[in-house]
Amino acid sequence: MSDSLLHTPPASSPSTQAQAVARGIGRLFARNDIWTLPEVPLRNGRRADLMGMDASGRLIIVEIKVARADLLGDSKWPDYLDYCDRFYWGLCPSLDRACMDMPEFMPDTCGLIVADGYDAEILRPAPLRTLAHARRKKEVERLARIAIRRRQVECDPQCAPWGQNELS
Repeated sequence: MSDSLLHTPPASSPSTQAQAVARGIGRLFARNDIWTLPEVPLRNGRRADLMGMDASGRLIIVEIKVARADLLGDSKWPDYLDYCDRFYWGLCPSLDRACMDMPEFMPDTCGLIVADGYDAEILRPAPLRTLAHARRKKEVERLARIAIRRRQVECDPQCAPWGQNELS
């Protein structure tokens, strides 16, 4: 059996594919000093697939898509733009990307990353859309509290029931 076959993940469900895309993006971002959290609730009731911060304190959101129907049917993604300085689409390599240049996907506003479980590549950088200082401060504080709470619950699961409502 070839070495590459030993490291190839099996065919998987959409949620497993999305996790693989998130891992690849996480590796790309980590090399560039950008740190992310998965499944971050926003104050508008939406949930960012990945939300993170770069070394300059800029907020980044990545919306991950692994199925064409999910990508084309998502009309809520513009709601994320008010909570980040940069927005990316994170797609699996097998997903047809032709639609990403269509006006409804706002290519002048959104970056594009293709990723698998091992790595990722930025195909289109996300332009900087600077958040207002007060909004950024509030969102950075929320992101920090979410990360701290998750770490505490990981260390002590008995803490899980406390504080979850204030951050969701």
